[in-house]
Amino acid sequence: MSEVVELRRDCPVVLIPSGRRAFLGAGEQVVVVQRLGGSFTVQIGHGTLARIEGTDADALGIEGASVAGDQGAGEPPTRQREVGGDGGAGSRAPDVEEVLDRLRSVYDPEIPVNVVDLGLIYGCEVHPTHSGRYRVAVWMSMTAPGCGMGDILRAEAAERILEIPGVADAEVELVFEPPWDLGRMSEAARLQLGMW
Repeated sequence: MSEVVELRRDCPVVLIPSGRRAFLGAGEQVVVVQRLGGSFTVQIGHGTLARIEGTDADALGIEGASVAGDQGAGEPPTRQREVGGDGGAGSRAPDVEEVLDRLRSVYDPEIPVNVVDLGLIYGCEVHPTHSGRYRVAVWMSMTAPGCGMGDILRAEAAERILEIPGVADAEVELVFEPPWDLGRMSEAARLQLGMW
């Protein structure tokens, strides 16, 4: 999907791959190159890529976009939440596969594949807490150690994990050992990217 769009208002963006924050002005033209996981990857001047959060979809002229779990990149990667009547003490433990399913909605902004199928999730554990809720710990890597998008994807992953009933704490740690390589990608991701 490549669609030229004129921004309807000033819009905050995160530059890819540096992770630096910037603003684009109303009237600037961008090319929407990816719309996955509740955010948009757009191409701006000279081939530079930027990420626009789903909460800013109206700047692209997309009204009422359903964006579950979006948050600002400045949020801490370890998050806690208050859990109400459902998901409180005594709720069933989420399993690792349920956590991975939630993480399949977190996408690399440069590659149209989610972080699980890219092989960026190195480990996941679910632990009970004293309150009867659960803490989820995830170890995640990036396709390149110097990628500035690490904190943004880490925060998004934590937010998605916190959507699971009964989870009160999510910790997502970036790790780079062993280094990520193409062999960690799922068969589906390789097919999707034509890497056979």
